Amino acid sequence: MLLALSAGDIAYYALAVFLIAVGLGLGFMFLRLAGTFGRLSSFIQGTERELLPVISKVGVSVDKVNGQLDKVDQVTDSAVDMADSVDTAVRAVSMAIARPVQKVSGFAAGVSHGASAFKARRDFGDAVRVGKDAAARRERDLGDELKYAGGDEH
Repeated sequence: MLLALSAGDIAYYALAVFLIAVGLGLGFMFLRLAGTFGRLSSFIQGTERELLPVISKVGVSVDKVNGQLDKVDQVTDSAVDMADSVDTAVRAVSMAIARPVQKVSGFAAGVSHGASAFKARRDFGDAVRVGKDAAARRERDLGDELKYAGGDEH
């Protein structure tokens, strides 16, 4: 019987052995792949169980931070409003003080220049005119100085 085998029969037996080996190899690989998928599924489930509460806590924390930022925004708005109010009050006081100071300074400059002109020329009318011009010039100059010191360069 062994001698009665032809080359075609040997090829069929070799093909059968090869297919059985391939089938067993594929079966072993599918078994390993199933184990890998099982571990991957377990890993994903564990990560999901642990990560979802963390994400939820982060969301709550972000909500709290946003609430605090809203409060800080209100505080800064209040501080800006307060600074504007103080600025308005300071400007009002400055304007209330600046005008009389301009007038007194102008008066002093006018008297000084008028007295100098009267002493030099002995003409009362000319001394009054020189004094008025000096007073107006001094008031205008002081007004410009105060305007530039206050930041109003218009």
